[in-house]
Amino acid sequence: MTPFKSMFIAGAMLLGAGSFALAQSASTVGAGGSTPGAASGGTGGSAAAGGTSASTLGLGATSGGSSALGTGGSAAGGTRDTGSSKVHGNANNLNGMSKARAQDKGTWSDSKTHTKIHKGEVTSRTKSMAHEPGGPPVKSTTGVNTGKQ
Repeated sequence: MTPFKSMFIAGAMLLGAGSFALAQSASTVGAGGSTPGAASGGTGGSAAAGGTSASTLGLGATSGGSSALGTGGSAAGGTRDTGSSKVHGNANNLNGMSKARAQDKGTWSDSKTHTKIHKGEVTSRTKSMAHEPGGPPVKSTTGVNTGKQ
């Protein structure tokens, strides 16, 4: 085998091995629907890189004069895992936000969801990201808007 072929094969194997080392993923999903006087919808997502993972979810529904909103998240696998969820507002306007992040040195997973109910409309947006050193982060974003009633 010529030295050029040997170098080419060794380089190809090295590049292939490097792509297996960077196992990171991010995914999001959303769904929503409305009928006259009622709407519901939500989004959620998760991210994973190395041994870290983070997930968030938000869901809202409104019908007549009543509204409900729930949100939450979790982070695991890092040396520094953080998360928070908050819901605030009144009968006319509800807002919920969840954040989750797992970090282990330069490897991290992150997910954020914001869900809102306002004037009979449900909107939700989730963004998830994951990163391992040596490459760019992977990202996924999904949004849902049920439209005004």
